[in-house]
Order: sequence, then C-alpha cells, then structure tokens
Amino acid sequence: MSIVKHYYALLKHKRLKGKGENFMLEHAISTIVPIGIHTLELMGIIIIFVGAIKAFYKYALSLISKTSYPIKVEFAKALTLALEFKMGAEILKTVIINSFDEMYILAAIILLRALLAFVIHSEMKAESAH
Repeated sequence: MSIVKHYYALLKHKRLKGKGENFMLEHAISTIVPIGIHTLELMGIIIIFVGAIKAFYKYALSLISKTSYPIKVEFAKALTLALEFKMGAEILKTVIINSFDEMYILAAIILLRALLAFVIHSEMKAESAH
C-alpha cells in the first residue's frame, strides 16, 4: 500500500478531517526523530570505542617505551564528547515522549549525563594541572 493510500485510509478510519496536516507532521516527526536519536547514540558509542582503543594503545606504548602520555586527559575528552552526543539524543527524545512519566525519566537521564560530563571535566582540569 502506498503512503498516500495509507494516509487516506487513516483519515477515513480515525475521522481526522481538518486535522490531516497536523497528523502528517506528527507522523513525519515520529518517523524522522528516532533516526536522528539512534544516529546520535551511535556516534557517542563510536567515540567511546575509538577513545578507549586509543587510550589503551597509548597505555601499552607507555609501558614499552617508558614514556609518559596524557592518557587520562585524552580518554576523558573522548568520554565528554561522547556524553555530549548522547545528551543531544536525549534532548531529541523530548520531542516524541507521550507521558509525564517518560518526561521525568528523561529529565533524570539528562541530569545524570550532565553531572557525569561535569565530573569528567573537573577530573580533566585536575589531571592537566599535574
């Protein structure tokens, strides 16, 4: 069934006359926003993996060559950047939530991720001061 036929079937079934444009916009948002959310989440995960592999490589290199690298600072920067992407995804989730219960959970997640970003940032400052 084509999208247009599906849309008109929904209009008939739900009697949405006069609200068709709003329904189309809501349908478009509920289709497109999850793709953006998953993309941002995936970007955050990739940044964490790349940062961890890079930090482990520099750690192994420092063991072999007895040279000191700022491993903690570089890994903390990667974690902070990943948290920013993941917080962006959480903010996008506010567009498609359906109830206040979901809103409370989402607000708690955003607050925890912001707190984590703050703690990592303060750790980076302390580590770079040494």
